[in-house]
Amino acid sequence: MTDRSTRIEADLLIPGRGDPVAGGCVVIDGEMITYAGATGDAPEAPGAEVHQVPVVMPGMWDCHSHFFGTEAADLTQLATTPLPMLSVRAARDAHTLLMAGFTSTREVGGLGVHLGRLVEEGTLVGPNIYGAGAALGPTAGHSDIHWMPESWRDDLAASGVGWVAVCDGVEECIKAVRRQIRVGAKVIKINATGGTMSHFDHPDHRQFNDKELRAIVEEAAMAEMAVGAHCHGLAGVAAATRAGVTTIEHCSTLDQETAELMLEMGTMAVPTRHAVEYLVSLKGQIPDWAWQAQAKVERSHAAAMRLAIASGIPIATGADIMVSGGPWGTNGLELAALVKAGMTPLQAIEAATANGPRTLGPRAPMAGLLAEGYDADVIAVAANPLDDITILGDSAQITMVWKGGRLVKSPTSTPPPYAS
Repeated sequence: MTDRSTRIEADLLIPGRGDPVAGGCVVIDGEMITYAGATGDAPEAPGAEVHQVPVVMPGMWDCHSHFFGTEAADLTQLATTPLPMLSVRAARDAHTLLMAGFTSTREVGGLGVHLGRLVEEGTLVGPNIYGAGAALGPTAGHSDIHWMPESWRDDLAASGVGWVAVCDGVEECIKAVRRQIRVGAKVIKINATGGTMSHFDHPDHRQFNDKELRAIVEEAAMAEMAVGAHCHGLAGVAAATRAGVTTIEHCSTLDQETAELMLEMGTMAVPTRHAVEYLVSLKGQIPDWAWQAQAKVERSHAAAMRLAIASGIPIATGADIMVSGGPWGTNGLELAALVKAGMTPLQAIEAATANGPRTLGPRAPMAGLLAEGYDADVIAVAANPLDDITILGDSAQITMVWKGGRLVKSPTSTPPPYAS
């Protein structure tokens, strides 16, 4: 055993995939789990720090986050708010996410690439951040900020910070992927259909042609990088799946034929169900054109979710939070939304743990499971989430968090965002 070893004994162990274990134990040596199973079968761990907890489970993954640092769902703020302000807010949000039991996040557009470096160097106390840099899209698409002069949009893209990247044609698409790799992206994000919060593109309308999609996926594959595709309309879902993307984000429309195609291709879904429901609740608080588009998406999304679950399409959780502050820490409400859509609580936990790393394709770490040889990203929960899944959306119910074997949250100690 190393000098940093831990033994966690729990009334219930939820491994991430497979059946729960009553009277379970996790043994951590350094940054790795060396045992997870029944307490009676656990090896001795001389000198280990011992903790007794009600429930132990893997750290959760938010596979669709945005560290924008904006105070409203308004991309204009990216150009009009000083970058230091956006950065400090986003760093606080990353810390909040970790304290809510999310030890990893796949950040699909925003400051994640840069925050991830701060976490890796020990400056910022936050989750493992797998950032995409900028989300790629064509002119007049969901990555274009339509109400801004093109020069402003291009200045944002050229900054390399990670807001948007507009690319048209195969050569520009290839170069856009390479630019994200250049800034340190660990996953590629594309907008393969229009969205609800941008005025002139329509959620049903497909963006990128087949050649462009294939070029992006092939270029990313050369660097062993997964591609996540924002898709609302069915044509975009089908085209992105055929092109070989790793995940369909939102997956707001689905039919049997396309569901079978996703299964054949091994394509995952990150449905962001809670965010879809939340935006519909904002009638009168967002522009009416945005609310009308969101309401239409929500109706098709509910049916798509039921079909995806029934078809056995692999699903990972993503909260799709883009506004800084209050919503962060409630990311686990996505699990309750998945249960409402037809999953069992155990399936929802698998979507939030074991399935998370798979969204990174070839770069997936050994994480998301309580099993020997896996990363020691572990959380303790105050009560059984199989009885009430909503407690995973309440940060106060996440009583302890270990990230890489280090205890970063306990009932008596919560560190500040910036390391001392």
